[in-house]
Amino acid sequence: MAHKKFNPGIVLAYIVLSIGAFSMAIPFIWMLSTAFKTPSQVFVIPPKWIPSPIITDNFKKLFSLMPFGRYYFNSVFVSVTGTLGRLLLAIFTAYAFSWLEFPGRDKIFILYLATMMIPFHVRLVPMFLIMRTLRWLDTYYVLIIPSLFSVYAAFLLRQFFLGIHRDLIDAATIDGCNSWTILWRIVVPLSTPAIGALGIFTFLDEWNSFMWPLIMTSSNKMRVIPVGLAFLQDQYYTDYTILMAGAVLALVPVIIVFLAFQRYFVRGIVLSGLKE
Repeated sequence: MAHKKFNPGIVLAYIVLSIGAFSMAIPFIWMLSTAFKTPSQVFVIPPKWIPSPIITDNFKKLFSLMPFGRYYFNSVFVSVTGTLGRLLLAIFTAYAFSWLEFPGRDKIFILYLATMMIPFHVRLVPMFLIMRTLRWLDTYYVLIIPSLFSVYAAFLLRQFFLGIHRDLIDAATIDGCNSWTILWRIVVPLSTPAIGALGIFTFLDEWNSFMWPLIMTSSNKMRVIPVGLAFLQDQYYTDYTILMAGAVLALVPVIIVFLAFQRYFVRGIVLSGLKE
């Protein structure tokens, strides 16, 4: 049996990657450790990675200081509905710009794509005035509907849709399938890796959104988790144990979503279906 030759390059690569992975995990370990510490243990030098004693009062204090359960519900509801809505609209938009024939399609798509160059902060004040005119401020409408229209999502799916072999579309058309059937029976099933990966990115974007909810909402009942946690930071003092307890709870849905759709995220970089 032939033995594999020792490759120092591969060993070095694994060492570097291991060091990088460990260094990126340190903040999460510190966050988890701090959530179970007393305030006096937070900045002890050298740091105590395992709290002694381990306390859970920080989580109780979190819910007593603010309606964190309401914040949690708002974040979950806005993130789930926003993700599903954005994916649905992106699928329709990408299909129209990739497989439907209509006058000026490519020129319209270029103009549509050019809107990505407009910075968010430039659009913020006009959007605020529009939301105020519509009387959507401090409602679920303002947290969900404006984020449904994503040029990036449509562009990403369009590029993936264009990789599907034209013969599949032509064969379905000859068999009498209309555009709706072609979309849901051929295009979408072949694009599940891209849609799944986009779903993860979209959920993270919705879940971590801070600036938009901060400006567009004002009442306690409409705040989301990032905004709620920001109010735990005082000008002169911040209780990091309670703040990290909230951060740990906020991280749970993100981990669940990533683990559930991890295979789509990995397959998203692999070409699916027949290619030209």
